[in-house]
Amino acid sequence: MKSVVETLNPTKIRLAVEVPFAELESNIQSAYKRIAAQVTVPGFRKGKVPPMVIDQRIGRPAVLEEAVNEAIPQLYQDAMRENELTPLAQPEIDQPQFGEGEDLKFTAEVTVKPKIELPEWEGLEVQVDDLEVADDDISGRIDELRARFGTLVTVERAAADGDFVQIDLNATDGGEPVEGGQASGVSYQIGRGGMVDGLDEALADLTAGESKTFKTTLVGTHEGEEVDVEVTVNAVKEQQLPELDDEFAQLASEFDTLDELRDDIRQQALNSKRIEQAMSARDKVLEQLLANAGDIPLPEELIAQQVEEHLADGHGDDDHRADFEKQMRGNLTQQFVLDELVKSENIEVSQDELSSYIIQQAMRSRIDPNQLAQQLVDQGNLPAVVADVARGKALALAVEKAKVTDASGNEVELNRLREDGTLADPSELEGVPAPAVDGSFEFAELDEEQQADAAEAGTEQADAEAADAEVADAEAEDAKADEKKA
Repeated sequence: MKSVVETLNPTKIRLAVEVPFAELESNIQSAYKRIAAQVTVPGFRKGKVPPMVIDQRIGRPAVLEEAVNEAIPQLYQDAMRENELTPLAQPEIDQPQFGEGEDLKFTAEVTVKPKIELPEWEGLEVQVDDLEVADDDISGRIDELRARFGTLVTVERAAADGDFVQIDLNATDGGEPVEGGQASGVSYQIGRGGMVDGLDEALADLTAGESKTFKTTLVGTHEGEEVDVEVTVNAVKEQQLPELDDEFAQLASEFDTLDELRDDIRQQALNSKRIEQAMSARDKVLEQLLANAGDIPLPEELIAQQVEEHLADGHGDDDHRADFEKQMRGNLTQQFVLDELVKSENIEVSQDELSSYIIQQAMRSRIDPNQLAQQLVDQGNLPAVVADVARGKALALAVEKAKVTDASGNEVELNRLREDGTLADPSELEGVPAPAVDGSFEFAELDEEQQADAAEAGTEQADAEAADAEVADAEAEDAKADEKKA
């Protein structure tokens, strides 16, 4: 087989392939076997029909056509690999005219990854913010912890910001009910937002049993429609927070004193800031790496096609179209540059690294890792996942080789950063945690104990959310009971 590549533009080529007839013999024999298994000929068992009989009954041209249809996909892949081309879309392959004893000739036009020069990536210098934990950070975390252990008490007064109210909602348009615009027994915290525009203002100063109608613009199925919404308050509840003392520390944590709890919260905040520093360093290294790469040719036809498919259902406006296209261009540019670094440094993905990545993604989606792995295999997405992990390792390598300092000029010790934000002793670490493209950290190994911890953590999160849901249901029942008493 021989192949010739014609460059149509930096991201599209025409591939001409020519294969001698003799090299197709195995495909021809395979075609005979498939046809023999499909046809019924008196005197012969299915699958045992000789080639000569098939030629007489079906015709030799049909056999050659079957052989060519089988051969072309593999020949195309071989030619792409031989010319070191990476396709980005399905090829457009012509239908070759092929006869007995003739060489097989066909062409394929395909969008490919552009050939680019690897930009300067070692020794990049980036600066991140100083590692500072403000008193407000500590206070905010303690307030969140107090809120978790707070209690809701029904009060006989007007609703105020921060109160929890039990409400009914009824949306109408011209006096007629809006489909799906009614809800009863809804628990809502005033000031939280996220429900209906104008609701917080309408609830201000309302007491249990009072109603108010306000105008708002709906979203979702009635997006953009202005309607009237009547809100009725069934109950007003005030959140009472526990006192900040040693007793609270013992209730909310494993610590005996409030000072110990504060110290632990401060350390947690410090660890979070370290993670933020690492993410900032990663983003800035990537930004500088892409800047060094200059203008990267992008597959314009592919981008246009993806944009049209994304907006085919009619959602989104011109701004959304522009944002989606910008994001797609950025993602492709990152992929091309990081793929070049993967290739240059011979970066490979081990089974342990792939397993670690899948486990982490499964935890985020709250599904079984084995189920996710099987989905990736069934949908043919496993190679894309391997490529993502390799890009994460490539970016981690660039971060490792970069000079990262904070605003005060201190070197940031990313090479000692654990996944939880704590610093490890250098003797404990075999390698550098690799900040992946999606912002997570990939480690070289995840042993059975760590996998069990990950699964347990996912279960605990699910249990906590279920408990929160039960509390919300209980509050709703209390509100209904209060209403009946009233």
